[in-house]
Amino acid sequence: MPLPTATVMETTQTRLLTLHISGAVAHPGLVQVVAPARVADVIVAAGGALPDAVLGAVNLAASVSDGQHILVPGSDGGSGSGSVTAASGKVAVNQADVAQLETLPGVGPVLAKRIYDYRKDNGPFATVEDLLDVPGIGESKLAALRDEVTVP
Repeated sequence: MPLPTATVMETTQTRLLTLHISGAVAHPGLVQVVAPARVADVIVAAGGALPDAVLGAVNLAASVSDGQHILVPGSDGGSGSGSVTAASGKVAVNQADVAQLETLPGVGPVLAKRIYDYRKDNGPFATVEDLLDVPGIGESKLAALRDEVTVP
């Protein structure tokens, strides 16, 4: 007697992620990608990187989540269309290069490089408090930086 067989019906439901991408891309703004997705997929959805994009400053392999903001810096060290200093005079920590991060109080070359490398490896900071994940930044250092930086 043959063994009974079961028919398994697999249903796949497409889940779209909506992200904000800005900087040195062809079409900055809101884009949608199918989950799971990576930063590289978001850049493609935004029409690709501009010629002055510094893709080495972005972790193209980082996984993305719904509602995330991705910044692709331009060769000017900023967002491809602006400065790393916000209108408020604060340093835009997700756009600044190492030299610009060194202008922050209590941030020398080593810590500036750690901030830059952390952002490059893990993607942009979502909140100022995310700086606590950078080795060498504790609560007191964060308190000193809080009014000097902006995280878009």
